[in-house]
Amino acid sequence: MLRGSKVGLRARHVEDIPILRTELYDDVVNGSRAEAAPWRPVSPDSKDLRLAVDDTPPDRVPFSVVELEGGTLVGTANLWGIDNHSRSAHIGLGLLPAARGKGYGTDVVATLCHYGFVVRGLHRLQIETLADNDAMLRAAERNGFVREGVLRSSAWVLGEFLDEVLLGLLAEDWKPDTKG
Repeated sequence: MLRGSKVGLRARHVEDIPILRTELYDDVVNGSRAEAAPWRPVSPDSKDLRLAVDDTPPDRVPFSVVELEGGTLVGTANLWGIDNHSRSAHIGLGLLPAARGKGYGTDVVATLCHYGFVVRGLHRLQIETLADNDAMLRAAERNGFVREGVLRSSAWVLGEFLDEVLLGLLAEDWKPDTKG
């Protein structure tokens, strides 16, 4: 397990799937804001890659996010779009509603940076988020990510186009905390 100051990132367990499905992906508003595709219901026995335990594509590494104190599941995180040639990847995360507003997002981003830069040897990490996602913008900027641009009206979300913010962080600009 990768340990942050408040959360740990561990492999996805089968018992995580029903919780993540119910609290993150079955929620139309949250699902619509989190994905680049239209929300659609997913049957409980489907092979949804967002919830995969194994056999994920080599360009994606999924984690379950747990509280260090007690081990309670609080969300999901991943590195995706991993490009081993350019040594870059994207960061994504989703916290369960009860876990929001507790500083976990900032810790998850920090721990994913450690994984990307130290464990994987990547050179660049990138985040794309909706322009009104203040929590993700704060978590990214607290970890040294720089706003690189705005993708105007690039996301169709629940009947309207929304802007997305593109943030990037290079390995040489990263200021790591001690992770393990």
